Parts: sequence; structure tokens; C-alpha cells
Amino acid sequence: MNKMQIYRHHRRTRSRLAVSLGLALTAALLTACDDHGSESGQSGTLKTAVVVQPKTATMTRYLYETGTTKALNSVELVARVSGTLKSIDYEDGSGVKAGQRLFLIEPDQYQAQLQQAEASVEQAQATLDNAQRQLDRQDQLARTSVTTEANVDNARASRDTAKAQLDAAKASLAEARLNLGYTMVSAPFDGIVTEHQADVGALVGTGSATTLATIVQLDPIHVSFSISDTDMLKLREQMRERGLTRKDLGTVPVEIGTQVDEGYPYQGKLDYASPQTASDTGTLAARAVLDNRDRALLPGLFVRIRIPIELTENALLVPPSSIGTDQEGRFVLVVNSSGVVERRSVLLLERNGDLQQIEGSLSAGDWVVTNALSGVRAGEVVRKQQTSLQPIQNEIEQGQGASAPATD
Repeated sequence: MNKMQIYRHHRRTRSRLAVSLGLALTAALLTACDDHGSESGQSGTLKTAVVVQPKTATMTRYLYETGTTKALNSVELVARVSGTLKSIDYEDGSGVKAGQRLFLIEPDQYQAQLQQAEASVEQAQATLDNAQRQLDRQDQLARTSVTTEANVDNARASRDTAKAQLDAAKASLAEARLNLGYTMVSAPFDGIVTEHQADVGALVGTGSATTLATIVQLDPIHVSFSISDTDMLKLREQMRERGLTRKDLGTVPVEIGTQVDEGYPYQGKLDYASPQTASDTGTLAARAVLDNRDRALLPGLFVRIRIPIELTENALLVPPSSIGTDQEGRFVLVVNSSGVVERRSVLLLERNGDLQQIEGSLSAGDWVVTNALSGVRAGEVVRKQQTSLQPIQNEIEQGQGASAPATD
């Protein structure tokens, strides 16, 4: 090997050693960085969990149902006699009083029939009076043996026939009076009358009854709904605890709200509950009645209903943002005295403004994580940052808090 070859061999050897030393140094540096990072993670600060204690309040528990409004009374006004419609005595859609005349069917022929019936009664009365005198005369003659028994029997038969004819004439007179009365169609109760269905001059009541209009009573108004048998049992249990019986249904309050109302502005009372449940649906028909003096509610409206069934003292209220949901259901996270996060299952009940009433293994002294989505998990050790409900409520009002979960 000449000098040039030896030089080249030593140069390649030094290059390989330099590369090997560089790789080893890089690996050592990376390992040191990893170890340093791991130590940093282990010695890093704990997560901070903002916590708050539940608020306590007296809360009312409700049954929530849906139903429809229904007129207390709704009657079709029909022509019960035939004739020409002579007058319409109301304005379409106006309120009327009981007994007020609404339609008049031409009464002339019925007035004539009444007069004829009165004359027939008078004639039948005269015939009866004469038949009675004849019978009295025959009875007197029979006592002196001047007449025969056959004559007495004939006189008695004539008297009885005249009496029957008088009774028939009186019945015809009563019918004539009814028919004359039917020519005037009056309001059976206070209410609102719909648009008329027949015009003045039209022939009505021929063949079958002609509907002239409909009258609807709007005050008070009914609300019909169905209650599940389970809810009805709860309601009955509460009534028993309050010492109420079925006769006291009218004392059970019912609150009503339409689809455009906030809350339940209309107040009523339970009016009826069916004595049996429907086997196919497992529900019970029920009805409430409420004042409707301003006619704000019309028949056929879909309404929301709530019925108070229970008063709870010291109910627990938390911000809706503290409530989470997973496969097991609703929960809140509680930081115990050791700083460990615990999962507590809860049941959602009523809302109280911006706070949600919950029920579960929780007490007023527990510290609840204010935001279930803050990244804190059950089993972790955290640092508690205590706060009060007022800042959280302000945050909710400003639209920065988590949206409230739906009530179970």
C-alpha cells in the first residue's frame, strides 16, 4: 500500500467515527430532553376546577301535560219549523244574552194554526158541556124510571167521547203554540254567534232541520287533556296526603299556557277525571275549567298544562352548565375534601330562573364543578377555586354560560 492509499484509508475511518459520535450525541440529547419533559410533567401544577355549592330553595314539583281548549257549550241553532226566514236579529260574531232573539221564521201561518186550535178547544169544550147536561138529565130520569138504562149508557158514552175530543183539541193547541214559538230562534245561553248560514227570504226547515248558525260559550272555557295512569296515581297520592277526596277535584289548581305565552299565565281548576283508564293507551281523560272573561282563549287551541303535585323544602339548585350527560345518564362532578373529582348521578326536576333543580346523591355542602365540559374528569386530583352562584348567573344572563339541559 503506498502513502496515498494509506492516507485515504485513515480519512474514511475518521469520517465514520465522526458520524457515529454525532449520532450518539444526538440520541443522548433527545433522551435527556424526554427525561426532562417527563420530570416537568410529573412536577407540573394541578388542574384548577371552579366549584360552587348548590343553592337551596323551596320548589314546587309539577305534572306537565298537553291539551286542547274546548267550549263549555256549543250548540247549532236550527230551524225546527218550515217557512221563510223573515229576519236575522244579530250581527255575525257578536255576543248575545240568553233568551235574545236571533232569527225569526215567518210566523203568520203558525199564528193562524194557533187560533184554529184555540177555536177547536172552545168547540170541544162546548160539546163536552152539552154531553154532560144530557148525561145528568138521563141520570135523573132513570131514578124515576122514565128512561131506560140504554139511554143513560148512550149519554155517558157521548160525554166520554166529548171529553176525549177536548183533550185532543188541547193537545193540538199545545202543539200549535210550540210551533209558533219555534218561529223565533233564541239564544239558549250567553255566548258568541257565528256567521249566519241562511239569508233573509230563504225557505228553511223543509225536509230536515236547517242549521242557521252556531252559538259558542267562551266564558268559562274547558281544557281537555289526558294523564298517564302513573301521573294520575301520583296526583291522587298527593290529594290523599292533603286530606282531599274525589269530591275535592275542584280545588286542584291547573296552570295553562299557549304556544306563544311565556310561562303559564292562565289559572284554572281540575273539573273532571274519568273513572276509568283507556286500556289501549294507559291514559285517563281529564278536564280543567278556567275563567275566560277577556276571551283570550278560543276553542281548539293547543295548550301546555302543568299541575302542582308536590312541595319540596331545601331543594338543590345548580347552574345548568354543571350538568353533564354520558351513557349512564345525567351527572355532576364534585370535588371532595381531598381534591379528588367524583361523579354523582342526578335527576333533573324543575327550573328556577337560571338554575336547575336536581335530585341525587348530593348535599348543599358539596362543591360542584361549575362546567362539566371544562376537561376535569372523575378520579383526577384538582385544585379547587371556590366561587358563588351570582357570577355564574350573570354569565348565563349574558349568554356566555352553557345551555341548560332538557328537563327529564
